[in-house]
Amino acid sequence: MSERQSNNGSAFGRRKALALPFAALAARSGRAVAQAKEPFRFGCLMPTTGLEAGYGLDFVKTFEMATKDINDHGGVNGHPLEMVVLDTQAKPELAIPAAQKLIDVDKVPLIVTAWSSVVKALGPVMNRGRTLQLNMGANSPDIANLGDFTYSTFPLADVDVTALANYCHTKMGKRRAAVLYINNDTGIGGAKLFRDTFTKAGGEIVAFEAYDPKATDFTGLLLKVRVANPDMVHMHSLAELPQVIAQMRQLGMTQQITSYSVGYNPKILAQLGAAAEGLIVTSLAPTSTANPNVVKLLDLWKQVGRAPNGLPYLQYAWDTTLVTAQVYGWLDQQNMPLTGENCRKALLAIKTFDLPMTGKLAVTDDHKVQKPVYLYVVKNQQFTLLETIA
Repeated sequence: MSERQSNNGSAFGRRKALALPFAALAARSGRAVAQAKEPFRFGCLMPTTGLEAGYGLDFVKTFEMATKDINDHGGVNGHPLEMVVLDTQAKPELAIPAAQKLIDVDKVPLIVTAWSSVVKALGPVMNRGRTLQLNMGANSPDIANLGDFTYSTFPLADVDVTALANYCHTKMGKRRAAVLYINNDTGIGGAKLFRDTFTKAGGEIVAFEAYDPKATDFTGLLLKVRVANPDMVHMHSLAELPQVIAQMRQLGMTQQITSYSVGYNPKILAQLGAAAEGLIVTSLAPTSTANPNVVKLLDLWKQVGRAPNGLPYLQYAWDTTLVTAQVYGWLDQQNMPLTGENCRKALLAIKTFDLPMTGKLAVTDDHKVQKPVYLYVVKNQQFTLLETIA
């Protein structure tokens, strides 16, 4: 994968690599490795089986890498950080009982989650259980409205999808767009946002079509789009994205295709080959060229023996582990018990986190995160930076 970067992302490059904040936590313990104090545990709900496991397993692996790094540097004030992982298959009906187990049996005060349908379903569960949910990868705009116990470390779709839709109209001159989306919380919110932003910019949405999450044949849907004759097609998909693109190209449809950050994945390039050329996707994290700290994560994945799925998401996975450690460290320093309510207090008290992989995170009252948006286009089987939108 190419990791080219423009000067717009050079804030990281203009200074030395960020000192990892967990090293400061370790320094307080006076030891290089976490000692035999009581472990501080957090929950992790990810799809480790099912259609989304390709992403979920790599998220979990990155959480494990970050947790090990924290513990190798002394843990959280000498307390080892431990993760309890349960499978969701990215399905709310599995995520809810898994969350209840983490809350009632494992007694974790904080749970890290992703996938919009899962995060949204868990909002009421977290409010009732007064347990803090940190969303590190879901982008439905509705996530900002789930209540006091759900916060995001990852920007919602109103950041990158809005930037993408405006770019397509104002910079690329697109006037007639079709929107295809998976009919769940991930697809619905992002698709509506693209539609509304593109229309507000002066464009026309000539087709707005949903498909079932279990669908494998998209021919009928794509034929409707072909009749509508758009000059671009935006796809708000999940793991099925390469299938939709491949079938579109097989039908002779040559329109510009865009997607959001789920499309920034080397696996998709391998699956699609030449059909991926021209695909435009978003990313919400700086590359290793702009931020030298990312090299550390890439080196760890080299030890795994392959390129990871969805590197920008994995940068948020690493940093969310660090946010968890800092929240726990703050409570430990204040001699406050690790409860969900106290974790929320700590998150709001710390408020600003200077994170190694994705940069500054500011926790705000509107439960939203603002980050630069990087637009990439596939050229010669590589993701090449197209534009940076601050």
